[in-house]
Amino acid sequence: MKDFLDENVALENARKIVADLPLADLDVSNWDLFQDNTVHAYFERLRRDDPVHYQEKSKVGKPFWSITKFEDIKFVDTNSEIFSSEPTVVLTGSDSYDIPSFLNMDEGHDAQRRVVAPIVSPTNLANLEGVIRERAASILDGLPVGEEFDWVKRVSIDLTSQMLATLLNFPLENRRQLIRWSDIFSLGVDENGKPFTAEETKAETMACLEYFTKLRDQRAKEPLTHDLVSMLAHGEATKGLQGVALLANVMLLIIGGNDTTRNSISGSVVAMNMFSSEFDKLKADHSLVKSMVPEIVRWQTPLAHMQRRAKVDVELGGKKIAKDDLVVMWYLSGNRDEDKFESGNDFIIDRANARNHVAFGYGIHRCLGNRLAEMQLRVLWEEILKRFKDVEVVGKPERTKSTFIRGYSSLPVILHK
Repeated sequence: MKDFLDENVALENARKIVADLPLADLDVSNWDLFQDNTVHAYFERLRRDDPVHYQEKSKVGKPFWSITKFEDIKFVDTNSEIFSSEPTVVLTGSDSYDIPSFLNMDEGHDAQRRVVAPIVSPTNLANLEGVIRERAASILDGLPVGEEFDWVKRVSIDLTSQMLATLLNFPLENRRQLIRWSDIFSLGVDENGKPFTAEETKAETMACLEYFTKLRDQRAKEPLTHDLVSMLAHGEATKGLQGVALLANVMLLIIGGNDTTRNSISGSVVAMNMFSSEFDKLKADHSLVKSMVPEIVRWQTPLAHMQRRAKVDVELGGKKIAKDDLVVMWYLSGNRDEDKFESGNDFIIDRANARNHVAFGYGIHRCLGNRLAEMQLRVLWEEILKRFKDVEVVGKPERTKSTFIRGYSSLPVILHK
């Protein structure tokens, strides 16, 4: 493994530091731990010594419970009558995520979710596969061979932005604006890693709201079509949404259609380079793509956590969680839980139970677009294997600075025929 991909030394050093820390200091809301990928040392210690952990003093300025074991995460996620998604599902020190989309609501969630669910029906997914394959092939055929380029910008962002524009029936030539809006809300930085100023954030937010309000109103006057904006415009539970309520649902669809797939695509290339023997298996047997996809999602875990609020006093893991306490399900930790996934830090292309991961969540809030995300990953790798012998990572990947979005802002690669 190349030195810039080998994170074992940094992880071992982090383990030594974490081993001597008091439990009260195991604050996993520090985004620096995610950017340098040493957060796994903290999660390993918590899973072993305090799997339901109360963090009184935190980087985000509020106390919360860290839930780090697979079964405990599943319990929280599947008991919406005990754990609420309101007012937000994101652990943050600001109120930027406290806006009413169906992801972070209890009452009315099912009705709003049903409005857009037809976009991922089996019939529509079958229709979309050909579109995904055509666009993936076009992107790959336009890449330079033997020359360094940024995989995130040229492949991960390009493919997901094209598909997102298709799902929204958004002008394809303006699709980069969707990524910009997604990055503002999910990361606070643009695709080059430059932070948005408060003025830029406000201006872009208002521009996004204005654009989609006009688009929604236009689609409302037209017959219902099979795109997400038209569905919102005609759905009984969503057609009356205005202002931040409309914006919240639009941004949920944009972020959901972008970040999960985009960062899994980038993560898949990192995994193939870190675990080259697994890549050799795939090149020898292309049918392993199907088992590779859920393993990539498990190993990458593109959304690292989801937050809930206890509706009542409840006991979990021998700890008493009080009503209104914040409870954070660390999907990233659950997907590396040794009791569920043997050698969980390793990428194993034919892992038997990879599909049991918690990256898409459980219960009523399980990711609506999970099958579409998996299809894009599968089709892309089927097309990669037809064309290239290797996708070689040639420089240190730059990870996003976020405890929520676990992804990459840059990934230098060279293609080999």
